[in-house]
This record gives sequence, structure tokens and C-alpha cells, in this order.
Amino acid sequence: MNGPCVGNTPAVPSIGYPSLCLEGEPLGVRYADLVSAFPAGVNTAATWNRTLIRARGVAMGEEFRGKGVHVHLGPDMNIMRTAAAGRNWEGFGADPYLSGEASYETITGVQSVGVQASAKHFINNEQEHFRENSNSKVDDRTQHEIYLAPFLKSAMANVASFMCGYNQINGTYSCENDKMLNDVVKGEFGYPGYVMSDWAATHSTLAVNSGLDMTMPGDKTYGSNTTYFGQELIDAVTNGDVPEERVSDMALRILASWYYLGQDEGYPETNFYAWDLNDPSNQHIDVQADHGSLIREIGAASTVLLKNENGTLPLAAPSSLAIIGAGARTNSQGINGCVDRACNDGILAQGWGSGTAEYPYLIAPIDAITSRAEEDGTDVTSSLNDDTSGAAQIAAAADFAIVFISSDSGEGYLTVEDNAGDRNDLFAWHDGDALVQAVADANNNTIVCVNSVGAMIVEAWIDHPNVKAVVWSGLPGQEAGNSVTDILYGAYNPSGRLPYTIAKSEDDYSASVLYTADVEVPDINYSEGLFVDYRHFDANDIEPRFEFGFGLSYTTFEYADLVVEGSAASDESPPTGPGSSLDPWLHEPVVTVSFTIENTADVAGHEVHSCPSLSTLPDTLSVQIPQLYVTFPEAAESAPLNLKGFDSVYVAPGDVAPVSLELSRYDLSVWDVMAQSWVVPEGEATISIGASSRDIRLTGTVTN
Repeated sequence: MNGPCVGNTPAVPSIGYPSLCLEGEPLGVRYADLVSAFPAGVNTAATWNRTLIRARGVAMGEEFRGKGVHVHLGPDMNIMRTAAAGRNWEGFGADPYLSGEASYETITGVQSVGVQASAKHFINNEQEHFRENSNSKVDDRTQHEIYLAPFLKSAMANVASFMCGYNQINGTYSCENDKMLNDVVKGEFGYPGYVMSDWAATHSTLAVNSGLDMTMPGDKTYGSNTTYFGQELIDAVTNGDVPEERVSDMALRILASWYYLGQDEGYPETNFYAWDLNDPSNQHIDVQADHGSLIREIGAASTVLLKNENGTLPLAAPSSLAIIGAGARTNSQGINGCVDRACNDGILAQGWGSGTAEYPYLIAPIDAITSRAEEDGTDVTSSLNDDTSGAAQIAAAADFAIVFISSDSGEGYLTVEDNAGDRNDLFAWHDGDALVQAVADANNNTIVCVNSVGAMIVEAWIDHPNVKAVVWSGLPGQEAGNSVTDILYGAYNPSGRLPYTIAKSEDDYSASVLYTADVEVPDINYSEGLFVDYRHFDANDIEPRFEFGFGLSYTTFEYADLVVEGSAASDESPPTGPGSSLDPWLHEPVVTVSFTIENTADVAGHEVHSCPSLSTLPDTLSVQIPQLYVTFPEAAESAPLNLKGFDSVYVAPGDVAPVSLELSRYDLSVWDVMAQSWVVPEGEATISIGASSRDIRLTGTVTN
């Protein structure tokens, strides 16, 4: 940390190798000015749109490169195992397939402009309590099918580096876990890049024998001026504890990524100073370009319409609007008034912690909605706090009332309103349930807008007869107000889908955060195995409030004409050994699933394919996101439904669009612990096509 960035490597002038700048984070350049605050990872996943996800990666990569950052510390692809986990919002939700696709597209986008990406946090780093001194106990099949899946896709995207985490995995620290780093990442994946530690996650010099290639930020503990590398590594080589060829391999892997991304020629010099934006070395280079328009579009595309009774939305020139809640305004302390966004004051557009970026500006809903309402001559009143009596008073006098509530979380080194990273519960903050109830009691056209890091329990008001619409905005970034206004007024037809399940009770989830322990290194038992999120709800016939993959539109769609062709059966044996999980035989398309989607309404909507920009999107087009789930033969002992495909399909009213999805042997395989390979279960697998995990429209079979 003795340099301009949060991580810095020393230059090696003799070979023309510069000091590398490593900087976070997953939604923008941390500790820098004149950069963008993009929508959070969980919002990106909610678009279910590969084109938008990659575009976000490209735009972020351009900003990192523009600041002279060599290594982008992201994306985060930890699975949303528990709904309350603090850093869930940085990742891509609760499903390994969706998370893998989002990781692949993000990495491909970032690296397309020459910036190294880093797949993190490897692995089983799914909560903030005890994150530095806990032991995640995970069985081999669950590890491969759920938690390793996004990292495998990252390796397929040729990610430059992996970042190992703080926790232990089955009794050994992540950054010196020979099984995970050598056997899986460098062996089974055949991964040729480097593994870096999270900051101060290195625990010994001999970690290098277990696969660690780079220690960050360098010292054993912050500011100690001691290191497990340096002289201690030299001594370990001299003593024969570390083979010299292992050190050469470390250097080779780091140099390989540098050359692979073309950073050896024409790469911009680092031009900012993370520790003090007023330092003379900060050149204040503006790298935002026109990224605000993309941020606005992703914010709208990631917004999930959960309820819309009697066609309440989109708004059509109402006479009067009441806008209610502190979540409709900006932070009273300034948009960047709280360190690493560690406060819940005003519109919530990102969580808190090291995964944040400074806002260049932040559009509040009150401003965007008021501006739009003026075009219609709508009278707007507001109560921009969470006082229920004042809210009810102005709500009663308006035709429509829009109330904003939120739920926040972040990284555990910061505590916000007694939440130490992980959320203490899944309810709205600042007594948001009571605020909604008070408004709904006073206004029979109440619209609830939710900005949340993840699932919230909404049972206190979701069935209130006056709550006519619910708009789930998540964490949309700097254009938050414009994005939600585009949805409210129908400038963008809702196409977002939930990347997690919203339960009726927190107890309905299969796992919860471990908040207390009476031992120094507590075990976190992943005893739910494969049954994470919707897999658990399906297997135990638990009714969610809103299921995984759910999202309404302003139009309707019909599915028809399912055809399933091909088979994963083969005379060849599944690949094993080094590189086996990336074997082309495993990933080549072997089954094609075809069907049609018809737009049966007058308004254009979304079920997901490619996404032109919001400014060029024809008014007559709508997006639908068809989802493909596989049910394995019973003997496989898998979850009832497993997401294995999706697309974004634009359809004009009255038109029919053909859709074709492909499945590989990997998609149709389970991990065989005894064989240590991916195996296609023999028998008949069911292919289900639907608009969500519980809205299945078509079914077919494939015999393997």
C-alpha cells in the first residue's frame, strides 16, 4: 500500500516491468474522482442480459484503464447462500449458472480493453461475521456444482487472476489451500494465470507451495513492514522448503497475465492517488465518457416489477403525486458524505465497504420524478423523511403516492446502525413497513419503490389492498432516480428478473448467517448442500412470496412449439485430471432447445436476447427473458429444477420470435465425487422453459 493504489507491486526496471496498480472495486474505481458509480453486481444479474452485462464490463474497464489501473479487483462471484450476508450485493445472486454467465461477460468486457480482472473471493466467503477466522465446511459435490461454477466460467473467460479469501475451507486457509488452489484451480481447471491474496489473507511463506503467487498488500499485517515473501521466501528456497522452480512459476504466471492483456506496450501511467484525492499527484483525469447513459439503462433493465394491479403502472399524467420517504432524496451529508458509503441516508444506490465507488453525481428519485411530472402538469408534494404521520397526511391528498424504502448492508469492517456488515434481519430499515402501511391506509393508489441489497420480507404490506404496485430497484448506481422514473412512466418496459428468492419468512431459507460463536475459529457448515435458494424452496415445497426469476412486464407473452434435439450421451469417458473441467468435449453444444415467444399485448415488453441502447430502442419492442431449467434423473439426487440457460428476446406486439438455447454435457452433468469428474446421469432429463422458476410454460425431455 506504499504507492498510489490500494495495491502496488514494485517495478523491475531491468526488464521494463512497471509497478502494477491494483484497485477495486466491482462497481467502479475506488478512491478516485471523475469516475462512475455503476449499478451493483446484483442489479447487473437482475437484467439477465448478457449484452448489458458485457457492456458494463467494457465501460468499467475503460475507466480503470483511463486511471492507469492494471488490475481491476473484481468481479465478485460469491454465491448468495444466506439472504442477509453483507456483500451479497457485490456478486450476482443465488444461482451458480446465472452468476457464472454474469462473471464471464463482466470479465470478457473488462479485459477487452486491456485491464486485468480478478475473480474473487475464492472461495466460500459468503458472510461477514467471522470472515477472517471461520472454517467453511463444504462437501465436494456441493463445492463443484454451486460454489466453483462461477470461478470455472471465469477461467473459461481467461481471467487474469484469482483472489483467495480470508476464510478457511475444510480446515485450511483459502490462500494456502493446496486442494483448492493446486488441485482444482491450477489442476482441474488447468488455469495458467496467477493467484493473489486478499489484503492480509496470507498466513505463511509456505503458502506459495499451495498455489499462492502474489501476496497483497505485502506485509504480514497492515503497516508491520514485515512480509512472508521477500527475505523469508528467499530463506525458504535456500533451505529447500520452497523449490526455486515454484518461484519461477509464480513470476511466469504474473508476467503471463501482463503480456496477455497487452500491458507491456502503451499502457497509461497511473494518474490518481487513492489515499488523498487532493494530493498533487492526482491528475483529475475524467474517465466517465458517456457511461451515465449505460448506467441509466442498466438501472432500468435491472428493475423488477413485482406487483402491478389494475394496470396502475405506467403512470399516465396523474393530477397529483405524493413522493414519500427519505429514500427519495439525496444523502443529507452529501452524496459521498459517509466513508465508503457507510450510512443509510437518502437514496440507496450501492451498499457499503471496499466494494464502493465515489459518486460523481447522484440523481435522486424526487428530482427525476418531479422533472418528469412537470411535463404532464402533475402537482407533486413530498415528505422526504420516514415520519408516518406526515407521510399519511400528504398521501391522503394525492391521486397516487410513491413511497421509498430500503435495506442496506456491506463489508464487516464498518458497522451501520448496528449492522456489522451482514444485515441483522431482512426487514426494511427505518421502520419502512410502518411507513408503507401508513401511506397505503391513506391512499388507495400506493406504489412502493424498494432499494435493497437483496431480499426483504414484505409480508407486512404486500397484500394491502391499496398497495397497487411494487417496483424493486435494488442498487442502480448514480442514475438511480432516472432509472426508476423510466420504469414508473413506461419509458422502459420492465424486464428485470429476480436473481434470488424473496421468501415469506426468513426461516424459509435453507441457510442463515452465523452471528455468534464460542470458539475462535467457528465452523460454518454448508449442510444444506446443493439446496441453496430456490432449489431448497422447490425441494421442500415452500411457497415463496416472489420466486427466483420472477418479474412482471407491461405486456404479456405466450410460449409455444418446444422442440428438444440431441443428447449428451457419448461412448467417450468423461475427462479427468489436469484441465478436465475445461475440456472442450465437456463444453461443446450437444442439445438444442427451440421454441417461440409471442407478444400478446399492445405494449412492448421484455424476455431477454440482445439489448440496444435505451435511446434507440423502438417503442414497439418488448423484452421477455425465457429461462431453461433441467430436472435430472431421480438417481442423481439433484434439486427439482436447475437453471441452465436463459436469453433476452425482443418481440413487437403481435409478433412471434423464435428462440434457440443450447446445452453442453457440462450443463447436463453432475459432479461424481468418486470418479472426480463430471458425469452425465443416464436416463431421461426434463427440460423446462418458463418465465420464472415457478412459471413453467413448456416441458420436454432429453434421453442421455
